Amino acid sequence: MKKILFIALLAGGSTYAQQKLPLQLWYKQPATKWMEALPIGNGRLGAMVYSHPQSETIQVNEESLWAGVHYNDANPNSLRVLDSVRQLLFAGKNAEAVQLARPNMIAVNAENSHTLLRNFRSYQTFMNVNLLHSVKEYTNYKRELDLTTGVVTSRYSSNGVTYTQQAFASAPANKIFIKLSASKAGAINTTVFLTRPDDSKGANNQYKDCSTRTDGTRRILLTGQIEDKDPNQGPEGKHMRFAGAVTVINEGGRINAQADSLKITNATAVLLVVDAATNYDFQHLSFNDAVNPADLLDKAPLPAYAQLLADHVKDHAALMNRVQFHLAGDAQNLPTDERLKKVQAGAYDPYLTTLLFQYGRYLLIGSSRAPGKLPANLQGIWNNHINAPWQSDFHTNINLQMNYWQAETGNLPETVSPLVNFINNIIPEGAITAAKMYGARGWTLHHATDAFGKTGLQNELHYGTFPMGTTWTLLHYWDHYDYNRSLPFLADTAFPAMASHARFIKDFLVKSPEGYLVTAPAYSPENSFIDPNTGKGQSLTYGPTMDNQIIREFLTRYITAAHILKRDAAFADTMQQVIRQLPPTRLGKDGRIMEWIKDYEEAEPGHRHISHLFGLYPGTQINPHTPELYNGARKTLEYRLSHGGGHTGWSRAWIINFYARLHEGEKVFENIQALFKKSIYSNLFDDHPPFQIDGNFGSAAGMTEALLQSEDGNIELLPALPAAWATGSISGIKARGGYEITMAWQNHQLKSASLRSANGGRVTVTYKGRSVTVNPAKGQTVALNGIIQ
Repeated sequence: MKKILFIALLAGGSTYAQQKLPLQLWYKQPATKWMEALPIGNGRLGAMVYSHPQSETIQVNEESLWAGVHYNDANPNSLRVLDSVRQLLFAGKNAEAVQLARPNMIAVNAENSHTLLRNFRSYQTFMNVNLLHSVKEYTNYKRELDLTTGVVTSRYSSNGVTYTQQAFASAPANKIFIKLSASKAGAINTTVFLTRPDDSKGANNQYKDCSTRTDGTRRILLTGQIEDKDPNQGPEGKHMRFAGAVTVINEGGRINAQADSLKITNATAVLLVVDAATNYDFQHLSFNDAVNPADLLDKAPLPAYAQLLADHVKDHAALMNRVQFHLAGDAQNLPTDERLKKVQAGAYDPYLTTLLFQYGRYLLIGSSRAPGKLPANLQGIWNNHINAPWQSDFHTNINLQMNYWQAETGNLPETVSPLVNFINNIIPEGAITAAKMYGARGWTLHHATDAFGKTGLQNELHYGTFPMGTTWTLLHYWDHYDYNRSLPFLADTAFPAMASHARFIKDFLVKSPEGYLVTAPAYSPENSFIDPNTGKGQSLTYGPTMDNQIIREFLTRYITAAHILKRDAAFADTMQQVIRQLPPTRLGKDGRIMEWIKDYEEAEPGHRHISHLFGLYPGTQINPHTPELYNGARKTLEYRLSHGGGHTGWSRAWIINFYARLHEGEKVFENIQALFKKSIYSNLFDDHPPFQIDGNFGSAAGMTEALLQSEDGNIELLPALPAAWATGSISGIKARGGYEITMAWQNHQLKSASLRSANGGRVTVTYKGRSVTVNPAKGQTVALNGIIQ
């Protein structure tokens, strides 16, 4: 019946023509800069492909190539001044508290040093694979990225020959492959070499911390060791070692190995096999000096190219095809950059909307999955810098969490494993920091960390004072359980980390003058208020609204988990008292949600962070059942936007999710359009500015949130459907409890809906006020006819 309905919708008019278009980004010209190139990734290796017919570049990353070293960077003076800092804050002497806290609480540049750390070091580009082709002129050019296959393909003609290039990052083979082919035998002539350019200001070094040479007749080897300088960023010296290689397999013609390049002449086809490795030790978040990365480069024989491609496509498409999303609309087959320009000029493009949604899923697959071990960073896995913006690090005051907002609802639970495993490896260092800085049990980290698991208070007080970043991140442990309902994961992985951190929370909270249990010192990321005593901007405070909302959300989940597992229940139940003593979410004098413990004036009314609405999204405490707060959240958003808010890509993505939770479909649509207009590059990367990938991930989550919301045994369908999305369908998205939803709608009315249960269990599904309760068996799919109007 569902198949018949879907065909009927397709036949309903030309508006569904966009269904026939493949999920592809495509262009009529090659990339001339990094932000035009197209990404491929397998979780461990990533690359940006320019697809240039004359001078081709494939910029390569390996997830673990980081400057820096492992050490505990917590300031050893912190505990000594902690009580004094708290008392100054409670007395309203915020500026004095800052003067005391800054030299004694900010992270230090070496273990137990007294010299403050400016910031930790950066994730780095690995190398460029360069090809100098003999082509002089070309026509009929096209390049494309197929999201379903994960392959970047380019074609062009020159002197009667059609040249094709395919590039993909294979998870099964754990390598990157670039295949060159020509329609005429012996037509490929190119030179291959490797570089590692330093793009730092004033630098012109093409071999930063490395050297290259040929290794035999068909392989180029790049070897190096990062040399860290500037003690303000941590210990100096030669640190992480790395090695990369490109191996050339030719069909026809010959290869001439020169000092540091391979010259290929008169070949019909060429396969480049790219691999990279470091001596990073993931388990200990350090590196192993006994490991030679060159020895890790795999030289084992490979299957035929056709088999490599087939294995990759099968693996990648199995993940991508779990979710299908279509919106009706007249969709011409235009290049992606031309589509984007039309939307930026005011048009609505349903195909581009669904393409951006699926691109978010594609990028998460490429940057957070096995064979990779690290989670997606600020740029996923794609970075062409030696010193990246914000170190391309793991920011836990929203950005790392936003990277995974779409993981469960987008039916990609595998992508969460790198996040969980990474955070678990940080726990021992976080326990040292909890004790050293706060005299607390359990463990914590602050607003940012790196591949070496830094846990201290980074950068500055107004950026780093956020131990609740740990608490927020651990909510993804609960979500992974809640969407998949794996009791072994809850018992063996999630609960131990949650229980330990719950003890940190209990020890960290302190009684405020108002009688609440509060976090102190604390801030509301990364905003500031006008200090009534000085008239100047200030951020250090106690008990900000976001902290209270995060703790309330986390402890509620922790208590539930304890009772599910019948473990640690006595201690967990004491946390009910903690919840009751937290400051409530309150409204200010103008009806907006208060961001701080007091109704301060904001220093920047249009600030990009809207932290005090955590309880609306991704939290659950502000909802239609709390009407005053619900309306206050709406006023808060309107105020922020009227003062210039949403000016960064990730902030706009968060706003999309806020409006979905407010059931305001037109605002969802308006902010998706604004994201396209202000914050999307031609290759559909999110523009912070500069590039930051969380806006891609967050916007995909927001689109799902407009179509499906779930909480505590209840699922709501189409809660914030924009008018422009009048007719469409989606399948495979997930709700809490392990349910997959498939639905189609026409003229704003739900026409079919079904639910598949991975685990079995009772759930209530609602659409426009009508509800149906079903109790499917494990693996069963049931139709939701009772709510179709």
